[in-house]
Amino acid sequence: MNPDLPIDAADIEAAAARIAPYVHRTPLVTSAALSELAGCDLWMKAENLQKVGAFKARGAHNAVFALSEAEAAAGVVTHSSGNHAAAVALAARNRGTTAHVVMPSNAPEVKKAAVAGYGADITLCEPTLQAREDAVADIQARTGAVLVHPYDDPLVIAGQGTTGVEILDQLDGIGQGPPGAVVVPVGGGGLLAGIAVAVKSRYPDCAVIGAEPVGADDAHRSFHSGTLVPQTAPDTIADGLLTSLGERNFAIITRLVDDILLVDDPGIIEAMELIWTRIKLVVEPSGAVGVAAVLAHRARFAGQRVVAVLTGGNVDLRKLPW
Repeated sequence: MNPDLPIDAADIEAAAARIAPYVHRTPLVTSAALSELAGCDLWMKAENLQKVGAFKARGAHNAVFALSEAEAAAGVVTHSSGNHAAAVALAARNRGTTAHVVMPSNAPEVKKAAVAGYGADITLCEPTLQAREDAVADIQARTGAVLVHPYDDPLVIAGQGTTGVEILDQLDGIGQGPPGAVVVPVGGGGLLAGIAVAVKSRYPDCAVIGAEPVGADDAHRSFHSGTLVPQTAPDTIADGLLTSLGERNFAIITRLVDDILLVDDPGIIEAMELIWTRIKLVVEPSGAVGVAAVLAHRARFAGQRVVAVLTGGNVDLRKLPW
């Protein structure tokens, strides 16, 4: 592993031990019907069944429980459109401290309700990154709260990487051996970066591939240009993938990730509906992007054992896309 990277496999193992009392070991599921449709042996890591309904519980708990007692006493602050916000709120409640959460005013109502339900102090702001960061800075100045960044934080990345360790352990446990590829939705890149470190440290030849909507393709453009490209005016149904790729994550992704594939919104909706109807799991649009990429790029994965991460299941049931 490159010593210049923000985290290594030991950081992920430490995270796994730290968060074990607070998060689920989520199931790894498969479907003969979806495998046949995809033309590969398709498995899905059901992080939609994770605490708060998303993988974000992993990184948030690792960051919050790594704080010193003095730091924790001051509280934590973050900005997020939903899943990370809920994760930090829950982690803070479990640690016995205060969570201040900045959310854009256009965040899904179901996600605002979840954050409030975990007892966080919510501040709404305009739906721009600058407005989020300004609101966080104001809260820090008033309270001294510690920032738990949604994705560009070594502790958060390491926590998300525990997903990759579980995937490999679960396949080994049933005698399946390593996958040919692990496909991961990418927004800020914390999950993709963490899984890349976890997987490549054990199986360097296993492909780790990002999946991203065409309407929010900054990671794809950054990866293929070699230069970090900011997200501008994203437009996709996958509301959890609207943010720009983090700098630390980009450093890991450029070294360890094999490719980033694009999928369109109709393909995301198709994958989402297939997951709901064929394997009876509720996933949000962002959570279906990995499966959508496998279906849209069948030739890339033909005949392989492939694991797609279902990143979250927090969907507004009153606003389904079909």
